[in-house]
Amino acid sequence: MNNYILCLLVVGLLLLVVTLCSGWISRLPLSYALIYLLVGIFLGPYGIKLIQLRPGAEFVERLTEFVVIVSVFGCGLKMNRPLWKWKVTTRLIGFLMPISILALAVACHWLLGFGWGAAVLLGAILAPTDPVLASEVQLANVEDQDELRFGLTSEGGLNDALAFPFVYFGIYLLKDNNWENWFRQWVVVDLFWAITVGIVMGIVVAKSIVWIDKQLQGKQPADDLIEDFVALSTILLTYSLTELINGYGFLAVFVAGFIVQNSYYHDQEKRLAQLEFTEQVEKLLEIVTILLLGSLLLVEPLVKYAGQGLLVAVLLFFIVRPVGVLLSMLGSSLPQPTRWLFGWFGIRGVGSLYYLTYALGQGLEPEIVEQIGWITYIVVCLSVILHGVSATPLMDWYEHRFKS
Repeated sequence: MNNYILCLLVVGLLLLVVTLCSGWISRLPLSYALIYLLVGIFLGPYGIKLIQLRPGAEFVERLTEFVVIVSVFGCGLKMNRPLWKWKVTTRLIGFLMPISILALAVACHWLLGFGWGAAVLLGAILAPTDPVLASEVQLANVEDQDELRFGLTSEGGLNDALAFPFVYFGIYLLKDNNWENWFRQWVVVDLFWAITVGIVMGIVVAKSIVWIDKQLQGKQPADDLIEDFVALSTILLTYSLTELINGYGFLAVFVAGFIVQNSYYHDQEKRLAQLEFTEQVEKLLEIVTILLLGSLLLVEPLVKYAGQGLLVAVLLFFIVRPVGVLLSMLGSSLPQPTRWLFGWFGIRGVGSLYYLTYALGQGLEPEIVEQIGWITYIVVCLSVILHGVSATPLMDWYEHRFKS
């Protein structure tokens, strides 16, 4: 109980400091996530030992899962253009994500000696960009039409869902090298069925809730404070109903956000209220998640896997992502500086942590799990540092260069 009260005290002080000092922090090459990470380390085994969780704890998996579904719904709410204008998104999802997974898998197999199953799994865990930690480079509001911000927002919302088939592929391959035993099921169930169900359920559930909301509001308006919970209920209902029939809940929630945004297109107040509520919940959950990540870091395994983690991070940040973007954008009319920024802002974070914790619970060999786990932690921490420090100055340069 004393530890619990002390944790509340520290989180309360942290919230107060980052809120009151947000004006100064926003001007610095410093992200909020980096602050939370450092505080998390302070709260962990090498600090005052208030938080002591094991990496595979179910609480960590469920927390990261909930953070991601809230975040991808928020990304969907920001999608402010028709589908036929999602050309950049199509390139980032249809070309860049598979390129990233394949390139990482090949590198891990040949350079680190991973088996193909572990290599594909790690590639799938690290390929998705993060919708939670990337708020600095995402769409600022529902009226923002910037191509870079739109692409990064839509990519973060979609690839956290569409990486799941490849995570399953890596897990199946680790458990059974004989493709004939599971490949057909993977294609039919984990690829086509789950994606189709995710899209359909996202549309159906969101449209149903919007219709019910409009019908009831026309007869008896809900209290303004309580009405904010419509967004949360949409997230929970869409995700749970989709998962019950083996669809991808992340994808369904993103689609639901897009449908809700379009359904209230002419109700600016409603759209803004749902987005603001979602962002506030997301920010609170982000604090807890990154604090826990900091508290999970241990010196011995970090040192043990430092070389491998640094190698993967360097390959991912400086070769795989930038080259993948250049290949994906061939024939595009995007200015070269915009392509460079797409290549740099492949932020890794909570989505990768969720896929990792999910894999930890699948009964894989402990040595493989440990290796994949600590490489993932190293890459995510380096992303928090490098992308967090560079986001403000680079986006300020971008705003002045292209919008002034």
